[in-house]
Amino acid sequence: MSASMYILEEILCAARAAGASDVHLTAGSPPRMRVDGELVTMDFIRLHSADTLDILLGILPESCREQFEERGEYSFSFSLPKGGRCRANAYRQKGSTALALRLVGAEAPSALELGLPEAVVELYRLKEGLVLAAGASGSGRSTTLAALIDKINTSRNVHILTLEHPVEYLHPHKMSMVNQREIGQDSRDYVSALKAALREDTDVILLGELSGCETIGEAITAAETGHSVYTSLYASGIEDAVERIVEGFQPERQPQVRRRLANVLEAVVFQKLIPAGDGRRRAVFEVLRVNEEAREILRGGRFSELRHLLQAGGESEVSA
Repeated sequence: MSASMYILEEILCAARAAGASDVHLTAGSPPRMRVDGELVTMDFIRLHSADTLDILLGILPESCREQFEERGEYSFSFSLPKGGRCRANAYRQKGSTALALRLVGAEAPSALELGLPEAVVELYRLKEGLVLAAGASGSGRSTTLAALIDKINTSRNVHILTLEHPVEYLHPHKMSMVNQREIGQDSRDYVSALKAALREDTDVILLGELSGCETIGEAITAAETGHSVYTSLYASGIEDAVERIVEGFQPERQPQVRRRLANVLEAVVFQKLIPAGDGRRRAVFEVLRVNEEAREILRGGRFSELRHLLQAGGESEVSA
């Protein structure tokens, strides 16, 4: 292992010991980590351009280097024996390389470990339809979905396919069979991977991110054809999540999208992190289980009326 990899492992080990969620590496600054929502300077020397480049070359697969050079940024995942597994985004800034690293576990946490509310956990039972996890960046959406996939994996005898860029949590085969495809590596893009999934005898699909009308259309098609599709998107609330999906299409197509979405949408989970008062944060959830009243609201485009159904269901809180 190179000297830069030893340094990176030390940084990651220190960050995990401090309970950090992210680590930032950039030239001209010591490493910094995000702890309980705050950015904290770590007790390491200031990094130079050569340091961050060496670190990147040590963790970025060689097959991805050309894409990073062309784009100026690239997302991927990696694992180190002591530093654990991370989701990484490498990018150029002021002529040098910088990295944002999200610390994740080697395997997905269980719903019990996360303390997810029962209204969220019960979504693992769905045999078909679309489930949306909505929230801001860093709110824990992907972790919640990974816990649901783990619950399915331990409880049901099905074929699970994850489509992610990059693959975040690793899911070993348990009661289910789990195949994980990294977009950009194992498949060209989300649209191609979703189309192929319909020919791969898949029962459950985890779609890393729902964006772009083509991807949205293919995700809805997968739900229409009897698959259960779990996916996430950036949104400020449940109503905003639904609006973002519909308004991603041209106005003349929106009525049809509303009808299709109303037919397949089973649940929307919105979560955000708020201060817990002890220096930590807790996740607050709102859950919409789509019933016939909600389907009529969706068909009519009266998204603000969904708030009434949320208030009836209430909120749940867990530590995070």
